[in-house]
Amino acid sequence: MMHVDEKKPIDGRLRWRCRRGLKELDVLILPFLEQSYSNLSASLQDDFVRLMAEEDVDLLDWLVNGIPVPTSYRAIVDAILGRPLSL
Repeated sequence: MMHVDEKKPIDGRLRWRCRRGLKELDVLILPFLEQSYSNLSASLQDDFVRLMAEEDVDLLDWLVNGIPVPTSYRAIVDAILGRPLSL
């Protein structure tokens, strides 16, 4: 049984949700999933999963266009944007 504070492995459903189909998002989200997700706290992992349920247009605004991020996503968006891009 997994406790609330336990980290979760990357599963196929999460990987699929990270494939957004917009290059601007894919160059941020997929590398973050592969390289950083496993090192996040359980809380930030949960935030990432919730973020991936948002609409592409909102993700594009928050991650690319500089539109203010809702408080509930600020830490995970900062983590995604704070890592070097791998193009």
